[in-house]
Amino acid sequence: MDRWGTSLPINSVLLSSSKDKNILGKKPSFDHRTLSHNRQEMTKEKGTTVMIRLLKEALGEGISAKYVLFDSWFSNPRQLLDILGLKLHAIAMIKRSAKCYYEFEGKRMTVKQIFAACKKRRGRSKYLLSVPVKIHVKQEDVSEETAAAKIVCVRNRHNRKDWIALISTDVNLSEEEIIRLYGRRWDIEVFFKTCKSYLHLRSYYGLSYDALTAHVAFVFTRCMLLSVAKRNDEDNAHSG
Repeated sequence: MDRWGTSLPINSVLLSSSKDKNILGKKPSFDHRTLSHNRQEMTKEKGTTVMIRLLKEALGEGISAKYVLFDSWFSNPRQLLDILGLKLHAIAMIKRSAKCYYEFEGKRMTVKQIFAACKKRRGRSKYLLSVPVKIHVKQEDVSEETAAAKIVCVRNRHNRKDWIALISTDVNLSEEEIIRLYGRRWDIEVFFKTCKSYLHLRSYYGLSYDALTAHVAFVFTRCMLLSVAKRNDEDNAHSG
């Protein structure tokens, strides 16, 4: 999303199984120097790894950004540190997992343990809890990577008795700004809903990976053209 609030798809990869026996259709052979071969090899990698590769490609093409927004599917300490390594900040929803730990007040704790240990804000506050934490990831050589972050817990709007946790690696952001910026991630859901419902994203049923990739690229291009046209119409309306 750019500074005008227009969402534009930059790149995508269709992931598949890492096992050839689980892939439908005959796997064609390609020259290993071709883009098609490289993209098909990428499909076998983990989604978290592919995400970093796509970010590097976007930055390499001159696309600038300050924040990377994503949901709990990608949020883990390793991913957050990798994004910081690209000189970007992450704002994400945290998994309430027993396997993800953060350092809080000198103790290694899960987000559920942090939430239980702290006093919550009452009344009509936009958030329940805000605490500084440290992210730790051990390396193979037993050294550790660390980074400061802020966890903000908010009420689940679909269940007022439940809560969700957001994390920001930009500790200078206010709680309200973290919540506001994360809310812009919803535009991604709207984008895919538009592509599926109106631009026939799911209308291709072939087994060719290259054809599927081309189909997605055409759909995304159509969406980009419509987004630009919509913004131009709105700008003209405001200027008049």
